[in-house]
Amino acid sequence: MTVMQTTAEARRRAEDTATRRDLCSAPPPRHPRPDGQDRYTISEVVAFTGLTAHTLRWYERIGLMDHIDRSHTGQRRYSNRDLDWLDLVGKLRLTGMPVADMVRYAQLVREGDSTYAERQELLEATRRDVLARIAELHDTLAVLDRKIDFYAGAGRPGAGAATAAPAAQPSSRRTPRP
Repeated sequence: MTVMQTTAEARRRAEDTATRRDLCSAPPPRHPRPDGQDRYTISEVVAFTGLTAHTLRWYERIGLMDHIDRSHTGQRRYSNRDLDWLDLVGKLRLTGMPVADMVRYAQLVREGDSTYAERQELLEATRRDVLARIAELHDTLAVLDRKIDFYAGAGRPGAGAATAAPAAQPSSRRTPRP
């Protein structure tokens, strides 16, 4: 299989994936406390999310987090809604979405329902970027698989450096297609 064939196949797989929706959607995580009793300190949120306190404060400072309630002593008190938002921000970070776009998305959410179209456009652009990255990774994986197959065949008696492993034999290291 040539690099061009591999690239074409990876693009086809990415397009197939693009037509499916919500393959990776999972139910929201269960909250440690029920709504109404959901007041978490910053250290509790750090423990739940794996983010640092510095990151949480920075998110608030740049506008990625909406205003966080404070206790009578001035300590931040996060709610289940804040935990849900942080979960979404974590997913957006995994997509590679730039922080500026995440902040813009947060602003649009705060502006209300009239911004649905702009939010959708922003998320669709991010989705296209993710699909392109997935296609690149599939290409890279195919190259690695061919090299692994080559080296696996090169170690056998009678196999010289000029003899490549047959292309029709699948590698045991390949991952299943999505």
